[in-house]
Amino acid sequence: MNSMHSLLKDVASLPSLPAIAARIIREVKRDKIALSELADVVTFDPALTTKILRVANSSFYSLPYKVDSLEKAVRIIGFEALKNIALSFVIVKGFKGNTYDDFDHDFFWRRAITAAVSADLIASKLQVKRDDTFVTSLLMDIGVLIIYMLRPDDYLRALDEKKVSHITTCEAEKGVFGFDHQDVGGEILKQWDIPENIYMPIACHHKTEDCPSEVKNIVDVLMLADLSSSVYHGSRSIEKFMELKRGLQDKLNMPDHEVSEFVDLIAEKTIEVLSSFEVDASDMKPHSLLLQEANEELGKLNLSYEQVMMELKQAKDLAEKFAVEAWEAKEKLRDLAVRDGLTNLFNHRYFQEYMDNELERTERYSREVSLIMIDIDHFKHINDTYGHPNGDMVLRSMSDMIQKTIRTNDMVARYGGEEFVVVLPETGIKGAVILAERLRILVSEMELTINDNPLDFTISLGVTTYDPEKGSKKKAEIIALADKALYNSKKTGRNKLSIMT
Repeated sequence: MNSMHSLLKDVASLPSLPAIAARIIREVKRDKIALSELADVVTFDPALTTKILRVANSSFYSLPYKVDSLEKAVRIIGFEALKNIALSFVIVKGFKGNTYDDFDHDFFWRRAITAAVSADLIASKLQVKRDDTFVTSLLMDIGVLIIYMLRPDDYLRALDEKKVSHITTCEAEKGVFGFDHQDVGGEILKQWDIPENIYMPIACHHKTEDCPSEVKNIVDVLMLADLSSSVYHGSRSIEKFMELKRGLQDKLNMPDHEVSEFVDLIAEKTIEVLSSFEVDASDMKPHSLLLQEANEELGKLNLSYEQVMMELKQAKDLAEKFAVEAWEAKEKLRDLAVRDGLTNLFNHRYFQEYMDNELERTERYSREVSLIMIDIDHFKHINDTYGHPNGDMVLRSMSDMIQKTIRTNDMVARYGGEEFVVVLPETGIKGAVILAERLRILVSEMELTINDNPLDFTISLGVTTYDPEKGSKKKAEIIALADKALYNSKKTGRNKLSIMT
């Protein structure tokens, strides 16, 4: 299981935000800044200026007259609000332009913008609205996008687990990674130098009991905004609507009809704001209209309540069955692609890809990485004497022993035939030699029997370490050094280890 620190070591591989984003972030953090200075930054991107004015003139602000300049926009909506609107646009633009195979960017930002509009409206109702309410809510799930971009396969596995096990997104993320998107979102925004009043609520928007008292109000708003977005973009719309209704009535004592009108208003405002962000509104409609259309369709079916409930249950059961089967099949396919069928270790292909990634991290952070290459001595003699099935038993026993001996962040693979490789991230030559010698001794002490007769065998090992600070090496050179060291061990007597650096 990877730590969040380990995940964020790869943050340099993320797409960079536009340069204008960094400039606006710097201005957002300044206590005092002249309008002319911010205007110089914003007008550097004419499209951004146009979008800001479009929002200022939308029903989102419902101004009594047209705003045709940044100066006028500041006087009407406020200087801080203008800075945060600009920041929202550049961050969405920076990420929306990068596509990933299984990630629906439009859906992500449609949901985020709906939440941001909801948060602004809810905060106004609660009289706790801040100038950064919109951008804070917009970015509250940015951790989802970051985790997916850095670990796409693992994140898809977490989503599969969520669907199959009926758990929350945060629970599924913690099950796979040991942390969730709140943790990553708060930390990455902090690293980007986003102001504390924005990233602090994001770091705890699903766990109000743990959040600092000074951000409790905004966290309450974020939770309600998340429910609002789920009403329009989630799979359990009615359930989320009832949760939102209870939340609004608890906070604002809203009667039923006002709740419905308020949720409809969220859709109307969101559809207009989505166009400013150049995000497709898809088939988003006010909640009351969706209910009306659903009731009309139900009436056409002329089915009894009991029939409807029975068919819904059957459909749900069937969907759950398919989800479980699809998840299991996907897991099997994933394993088949990267695992050796006999030993269940990672295969040669995975080792090569892993080395590419590990060397990239090693060079980026100037850390050492070690490689141990292992070969079973006289393995042909074992196969010829005892038969291939017993030779396979030896390979499996070796694999199990190595897996139990290495650390959780080390990687072992079957290199081919009776050869194995162990990759040791952030490990120098001393640590690699200690592990290699331990493996050699453990193999020599293994107690295997064939037809009640003991089978003794040994291994030879080659060890090398790559330290980028001592000169750059290519992957092929590093593997060749470990192989050369292994050859030396076999040539000079076997059952020993050799070092090449």
